[in-house]
This record gives sequence, structure tokens and C-alpha cells, in this order.
Amino acid sequence: MKFVAKKPREGINVSDVHPLVEAGTLVVGLTLIFVFIALLLIFLIEIALYFVSDETEAELFADWLPEDLVAVSPADDRLYETQLLLDRLSSHWIDTPYTFRLEIDDSEVANAMALPGGLVVVTEGLLDKVESENELAFVLGHELGHFRNRDHIRALGRGIVLSLFFAVVTGNDVAGLGIKATDVTLRGFSRKQESAADEFGLSLVHAEYGHVNEAWRLFERWDSEQDSSPGIVTYLSTHPQAGNRVEDLKLLADREGWQVQGDVRALQW
Repeated sequence: MKFVAKKPREGINVSDVHPLVEAGTLVVGLTLIFVFIALLLIFLIEIALYFVSDETEAELFADWLPEDLVAVSPADDRLYETQLLLDRLSSHWIDTPYTFRLEIDDSEVANAMALPGGLVVVTEGLLDKVESENELAFVLGHELGHFRNRDHIRALGRGIVLSLFFAVVTGNDVAGLGIKATDVTLRGFSRKQESAADEFGLSLVHAEYGHVNEAWRLFERWDSEQDSSPGIVTYLSTHPQAGNRVEDLKLLADREGWQVQGDVRALQW
């Protein structure tokens, strides 16, 4: 019997799947792979940084400033007075390994950040919102709480990964990599972390003044303003919602037996 070779069918090397579907599948697959790698790197870096001692961290970042910080003039009275308040509050944290530095960011957006090395940043937008020293003291105390619980170290891990990714995507030299404050604080802390920072912050306020009167007044105002005030959206996106926060703080004060009445100090500027 004579063998007769058959011609291959037309389109044998052409996929039955539409090219756009194949392209979409490839993009989704690569995105999932990248997300997995990024999350793994963030996890590993956060673990590694967690084992860096407070003292080592303070030394490594002693003079560090994020590259996107636009600091106000050193002669600004608000900088001097807010640093004094931060020093007074931190003095009640007896065994702190940090020497805290304060910078004011020239931004209209209300925000406050705890950054590596003992750096606390508050924005002009936030300072424009506070109406008493007691209100500002709680905001600063809350950020000190993040240092005490080392929450900022986890945020630093995210910042390193995001900065590395940005350098790779844009083709920048990784050796000249700069970590931005927006990278480090891109995602808010968990509710548990925020609650723990609030507890420590309120304890510092009580230690400083002997009461917690007006400590949460800023957030009471924000609770009624947040729908009509875009200036506080950024702060609320990385911190607990104002209304829930006030209730939790009142319950904390009641549980600890802290005085909720006392003299309220005016801002010194």
C-alpha cells in the first residue's frame, strides 16, 4: 500500500484563542507574578528590618530627610515651639533610644508621620487645623506611639520596595535611590497598630498635663467636617476615622481613670 502524505491543516500554527485574549492573559499573569514578588520582598524586608535594633536604626537615619520633604524655614516659630512640645512629651518615655527631630512640611494637606531615625513630620495643613497645644500634643504623642511599637519599621520596608520598583521601572540608578515620605507612609497601619499608638499617645498627654481634656477635640471637629473638608482626607486615609477614634479615646480615658477636665494651653504662635 502506497503511503500518501497529507497536508497539514491550515492555521495549525495559529492559536484558536484571540490575540487580545492571549495578550490580556499574559499581562494579568505577569502582574500577578510581580505582585507576588513585591509582597514577598516587602515581607522579607520588614522581617529583616524588625531585627535591626532601635539604636542601630537611630544611628543609620540620624540625619536622614525624605527627598520629597519641603521643610519650612528653621527660623519658623512653629518649628521651635512644636519641637519643644515633642521633647516634653518624649521625656515621659524614659527608655526611648531616639533623639526625636521635628520637621514641618510646607504642605496644605493635613498629615503627620513617624519616619525612620526618630523623625516626626507634621504639615502646615495640620498645624492650621489644631486650635490648642493639647490637640497638637495628642497628634505628636500618637506618632511617638508608632516609634514605641516599631510600626514605622514595617512602613520602611514597604518604602524600600516601592522605591526599588520605581528605580527599575524608570531606569534610574539604584545606587542613588531616594526614599520618599510618601513611599514610607503610602498605606496606613492596621487598626490594632493605630489603637496601640493612640493609647500610648494619650498616656503621654496625661503624663504631661495631668489630664486629657481637649486631646481629641481636633477629631471631634473633623468628624463633622470630613464630608466637606478635602484638606483632611489624606490624614484620615492613613489614620483611624475621626468618629470611631473619639469614642475609643473616651473609653480608654474612662478605663484608665484619667481626668477629662483641666486647663487647655494656647498654641505659642
